[in-house]
Amino acid sequence: MNLLDALLLGIVQGITEFLPISSDGHLAIAQHCLPHFEQPGLLFDVMLHVGTLGAMLLYFQRDVVRLLTAPFRRTPEGRRDRRLLGLVVAASVPTALIGLALKDAVERWMENMLVVGAMLLLTGTLLFVGERYRRSGRRTEAAVTVTDAVLTGIAQGLAVLPGLSRSGSTIATLLFRGVDGETAARLSFLMGMPAIAGAALLSLKDLHTLPAGDLPVYLAGAGVAFVVGLCAIRLLLGIIRRQRLFWFSVYCWVVGTLLIGITL
Repeated sequence: MNLLDALLLGIVQGITEFLPISSDGHLAIAQHCLPHFEQPGLLFDVMLHVGTLGAMLLYFQRDVVRLLTAPFRRTPEGRRDRRLLGLVVAASVPTALIGLALKDAVERWMENMLVVGAMLLLTGTLLFVGERYRRSGRRTEAAVTVTDAVLTGIAQGLAVLPGLSRSGSTIATLLFRGVDGETAARLSFLMGMPAIAGAALLSLKDLHTLPAGDLPVYLAGAGVAFVVGLCAIRLLLGIIRRQRLFWFSVYCWVVGTLLIGITL
């Protein structure tokens, strides 16, 4: 892989990791379309996810510090944060189990444009229905239950499928459950951090297979994903406030339909 390819894929990852249009799906499309591109495999994709994980950690650093220190604070705020930490853990368990179960299938399907197209259509449908539900959503963080967290974790686990957006699936699930839009977006980010970090840790064992000359290129891609990801987080939160998720549905439907039409 050359540096330009890595930078382009870093931009794609930074934008699509947080906007509900599937980062893995768009990485697969970009990798498929780049001329003379040699498929880097799952390790490079995980490196890009590490870049966007860094963007999440920086943007939500106050929330992260609160969650990490919650077990040691014996205050009303500490009790509230321990409850939130429990919800994040409850979501992470089904995510991990489903993600591990689908790992081999995901590697096989990453280049299958028919699968990517079908999952983009599903993402668009989830966002469309979720946006309809959000009009009656009034539940705040204090009203979110363990059941909500587990269902969100299941959606997040299934979102390892290329083309099925993680942020889109989790936000839509919380909207289905009556959670208000801004809370749904924030919880989606917080619940996604352990999953992305876990995937990165599992891939560390494969670092020895990476040629030394490729490491700077991979790091450059991750760095670009980090910077672009920070901008995308701010953009998504603004879109959520303005209730404009419908346009992402349209985008996913159009791209998914085109992919399926081209593939068949």
